[in-house]
Amino acid sequence: MSNSVTKRFFLNSITFLAPALFVLGCSSPGSKTADRAAAPVLQVRWQRLVDDKGQTCGRCGSTEKETEKAVKELRRSLKPIHVEVVLQKTSISLQEFSKDPLASNQILIGGKPIEEWLQAKVGQSPCCGACGDSECRTLTVDGKTYESIPTELIVQAGLLAGAQLNQTGPQNPWNPMAGWSPDSSCCPPAQAEKK
Repeated sequence: MSNSVTKRFFLNSITFLAPALFVLGCSSPGSKTADRAAAPVLQVRWQRLVDDKGQTCGRCGSTEKETEKAVKELRRSLKPIHVEVVLQKTSISLQEFSKDPLASNQILIGGKPIEEWLQAKVGQSPCCGACGDSECRTLTVDGKTYESIPTELIVQAGLLAGAQLNQTGPQNPWNPMAGWSPDSSCCPPAQAEKK
């Protein structure tokens, strides 16, 4: 190969590689682009008694539908702040239920029981169906007692958990470097000129 062909190949390679390396550097682990790919996950865990026939009681069946609706709403609401919402349904056996009936129809959001998010009280009332004559879980919020947990309460608790999980908050306009660290991005924000 002649020198002019080698030079042209080298210049073409640099012309292509320089922008590619810049783009790759700004989307490397630790950058804001990569942080979005590794969005925080908010787990909504709902557990209930399931008997040997695969049945549950009416209040748990109703809470299941409400939980599914709430998770859809939370996914829409938390998407702009890059929080992924995951629903996990867990069954407890008759043996586990007989030891702790209040473990059935329990919702944990971000690892904490829903009653902690809502400053609610857990109670119990007679149930039926798969639960037999057991006293099953109720939730009292602002003086109102729920046997089946409504969508609105699950969403309220989920939004509180999602905001806490995200912890990004608005940037401080008086400090353009707020929220940036050398580990978080290849390109720090522009600084205001000092006069």
